[in-house]
Parts: sequence; C-alpha cells; structure tokens
Amino acid sequence: MSDELATHGVLYIVATPIGNLEDMTFRAVRVLKEVDLIAAEDTRHSRKLLTHFGIAKHLTSYFDHNKTLKGEYILTRLREGASVALISDAGTPCISDPGYQLVRDAVAAGIPVVPIPGVSATVTALSASGLTTDAFTFAGFLPNRQGKRRERLAELKGEGRVVVCYEAPHRLLAALADLREICGDRQVVVARELTKIYEEFVRGSVSEVMARFAGRDVKGELVLLIAPETGSVVPVDPDAVLRRYLAEEDLSFRDAVDRVARDTGLPRREVYARALALREGI
Repeated sequence: MSDELATHGVLYIVATPIGNLEDMTFRAVRVLKEVDLIAAEDTRHSRKLLTHFGIAKHLTSYFDHNKTLKGEYILTRLREGASVALISDAGTPCISDPGYQLVRDAVAAGIPVVPIPGVSATVTALSASGLTTDAFTFAGFLPNRQGKRRERLAELKGEGRVVVCYEAPHRLLAALADLREICGDRQVVVARELTKIYEEFVRGSVSEVMARFAGRDVKGELVLLIAPETGSVVPVDPDAVLRRYLAEEDLSFRDAVDRVARDTGLPRREVYARALALREGI
C-alpha cells in the first residue's frame, strides 16, 4: 500500500467517468484498488465500472433513501480505521447527491476527507458551451413540478452569471417553455450525452433550441446552461471549424460534416454545402 493510504480512516471522494471510460484517472483506479470499502450510489452500475478496471472490492450502497443507516455504518468503519471511497453513478460525488452529508459527518468526526478529482458534467458542459466562464451559478436539478420549477426560474431570472442546471430529457421542452415565459427568449445551451458517442451541443435562443428538439425523442443526460439576460453565445465560425476537421486525416468528409453540424448547431445540409465549397479550395 502506498504512503498516501498508509494511514487508515480516510474518506476518499472519487470522481468517475460520466460516459467515456477513458476519462478515469490513474489515481482514481489506484485508490479504488487500495481502499477497504467502496460506497456507491448504485452498486450494480458501479460494479460494471470496477470490473472494467479490474477492481475487486467490497461494495456497499449509499444513496438518498438509505443515507442515514448506511452513513452510520460507513462512519463506524472509518472510526475503526478502514479507508473508504465514495463514488456516485457518474462524475464527481457530492454534487446534487447526498454524499455531502457523509462528508459533513466525517469532517465533524475528525476523519480526513481526500478528494480524488476527475470529471464533472457541470464544468465539462460549461467549458465547451461558448458562454462566458468568468463566473457561473450551479442550480442543480430544476424542480419536477411545473409550479415549483417556475418559482425557481423566477428566482434565477435576475442572476448576472451563467446558470448551470440539470434536467431530465423527458422534461426538457417543458422546462424550456417555462424558461422562455419566465425569463424571456434568452440564449441557452443544451449539452447532451457528454463524452459519449452521441455527444451534442445545441446553442441558440430558447425558441431556437426548442425548435431543434421539437418532435425528437430526447434521450440521455442533459446539462442546461442559461445565459444572463444580457448575455449571448460566443459566435462560432463554421468555416474555421470545418477547415480544422477536414484537415484531420483520420476523419472522413461525412464525419467532418457531422461533427461541425453537432458543434455549431447549424443544419447538416448547410454545413455540407459549406464543406463542398471549402473542399474545392483545399
């Protein structure tokens, strides 16, 4: 065991991939192999991840409905000198999940808490959104019920920073409709299926984004980013993006067109026409 884990009774907060398993860090794999116990949001989901990386450790569940009982069990193990790793289904634990309560109780009990950083859907979406990143507000999940959701949006209406929140795919259009009514037709970005095969960024006004998703069976994990009332999406030069992708030897012409359409939000037929014109000059 490494020097870092020589002293037991440490709670590790371990980030895991949100889609692409290549985003797992070497340090995360090592820590998960060395701890005595792994507390997971969904043990069935996490076991697949651990199996992929050859990690054979005892798992215990820790989620919203058993956090009190399991929290006491985990704290007891920590007090006894065991090292414990907390992981969520994806991304960084304790962000919009009950893990923060375990951290709070561990800190109160004098138990060291060590973060093992990695992927966060919030920062991943923000970094490629095209919105200002000087400051932002994380609002977590918007309320399920329309009345509560509208109340929350009204609270966020005057926010001068980019607002980042999570939303379920089947509620996306309803949430966007409420957003337009409460906050106006401002600029937004919907980041879908981050780091996965069908990763997609849809940028534009609320009305434009609603039109893009209308009639679609929206699937996957979503991050919704809302620009301030006076904010706007940074303009994207589709020709510059096309030139970059067309110059990549491992990308076919079709793949380059598909990626630019995905990255810019432009209709594929328009991107295809631009690509043909550029190719004649390449």
